[in-house]
Amino acid sequence: MENTSQFCHERGLPFLEARALSKTYQVGSSTVHALREVDFAAMQGDFVVINGPSGSGKTTFLNLISAIDRPSEGEVLIQGVSTNTLSERQLAQLRKDKIGLIFQTFNLIPVLSAAENAEYPLLLQRRPKIERAERVRSMLAEVGLGELGRRRPNELSGGQRQRIAIARALITRPKLVLADEPTANLDSETGAQVMDLMRKLNEEHCVVLLVVTHDPAVTKYAKRQIRIHDGRLIEGGQP
Repeated sequence: MENTSQFCHERGLPFLEARALSKTYQVGSSTVHALREVDFAAMQGDFVVINGPSGSGKTTFLNLISAIDRPSEGEVLIQGVSTNTLSERQLAQLRKDKIGLIFQTFNLIPVLSAAENAEYPLLLQRRPKIERAERVRSMLAEVGLGELGRRRPNELSGGQRQRIAIARALITRPKLVLADEPTANLDSETGAQVMDLMRKLNEEHCVVLLVVTHDPAVTKYAKRQIRIHDGRLIEGGQP
């Protein structure tokens, strides 16, 4: 993956914006306000950690940012384009090309090797075989698993599986990576190693990295910290 760190500190239009972003759900006769008029912006190279209790709106926020769900009101803009204006097919293409996702349960495919799991997004993009092989080789080496590519997920430790999940998220060279509780199933030492890796990749490849977590140890890795409480966003102690 090309090193783009020299561009991380260029200031211009935000890569990612949320404007008056709201999401409500109807549960029986009750209306649940999962997010309430959230405004947010992230520049290229930002590393943002989002904290908040269960039910505060963190996962809803990620789902809206990643265009997995649509807002009730407001909009999300990626590189100046509102996701509200895109069709479902265009949204799927956006996720495939520009967004990497990292899950707390890894979501690896059990019957595929580590290398094949990392390669899978490139197959969806229909990249040529030679290009796929080179990207997989490079990415596995970068996450420290160059010798374990043939192993299946059940032959790897939790930390190794999360590294494969990170490799899979970055293999398409996305501009935005969203991580949902990436250390939740790891011990503290392995979690620290994974976060060190994510910080390194953020700095070297200039991706916008948004991490949702309950883990207070993750906060120290952030360039910015955000709290979500009752569907409202608070940054730096001020709403």
